[in-house]
Amino acid sequence: MRLTFLGTSAGTPTRQRNVTSQAVEFDQGHIWLVDCGEGTQQQAIRLGLRTARIERILLTHLHGDHCLGLPGLLAHIGISGRTAPVEVIGPLGTGELLTTVQRLTHAILPYPLEIRELPPDGEDLPSKGGWVVQARPLVHRIPCLGFVFREEDRPGRFHAETADALGVPQQLRGRLQRGESVVLADKRRIDSRQVADPPRRGRRLALLGDTSDPEGIAQAATGCDLLVCEATYDAERQAKALTWGHMTSAMTGAFAARIGSKALALTHFSSRYGDGHSQITVTDLVAQAQAACPGIPVWAAQDLGVLSIAADGCTSPALQPDAETNNPCP
Repeated sequence: MRLTFLGTSAGTPTRQRNVTSQAVEFDQGHIWLVDCGEGTQQQAIRLGLRTARIERILLTHLHGDHCLGLPGLLAHIGISGRTAPVEVIGPLGTGELLTTVQRLTHAILPYPLEIRELPPDGEDLPSKGGWVVQARPLVHRIPCLGFVFREEDRPGRFHAETADALGVPQQLRGRLQRGESVVLADKRRIDSRQVADPPRRGRRLALLGDTSDPEGIAQAATGCDLLVCEATYDAERQAKALTWGHMTSAMTGAFAARIGSKALALTHFSSRYGDGHSQITVTDLVAQAQAACPGIPVWAAQDLGVLSIAADGCTSPALQPDAETNNPCP
């Protein structure tokens, strides 16, 4: 599966970065978005993303840099030819936002739009495509959520040569791989462990919205394969970060260490970094986060950058290193 950053700037776009949006493209080809800041549809076009495959859009909160691109993107999805339903899942007020825009603009979508509003304390969404989403509350200036994507455990490797030696017929092998025991025609009982490895742990991605305190998602995110979290400010601006409901790079690194994340991607950077307004750069933010979580790979997200998450949960950049940070970032 692939995670693509369609926007990585906080509050306002810059010359290099659009405002927040992330696209998760699953192994089967369907796509979910997390947040949809203004200009997301243009970023999707630049990337060559097949928007007709977008089946679910999750909003962390209703600040404009996370949701104002949604009406345009929904129209673009329709123009792209989608007729199957699209889910929009977000905090209370998501329905009012969309129905008001649709009413005033006389928007007609060629697909059913399914809107689901989540309570402030979050909830677990039903499994879809083998994935469960856990929505958890984050501390911000308005109600805000983070999302943990949890893949259901997958069957372990099946040893066909062992099954052949035991005389297991083909019609029973699926049950064995699913962890069941079977009884052969000669009354022998074959246990799953004789012919299959233990189930493989599913992948886990934690994608956080804006926050100054992510403790509400800590338990659900513990041991995740990848944490995507804001680093709006540098370590010296912690007081300002807390005032505006955000985190510094050092705070984000410390949280990654606390939950035992296997990898960390920083995003949602203040426009002061990288546009010549500050001597501190994104390179420095990465270093500050890394100092707080030694041993955990840290990348700085860049627009249209891609992270690949393999079936074993290993995360790696799918594009060339970022020229600014000289890190193998997405």
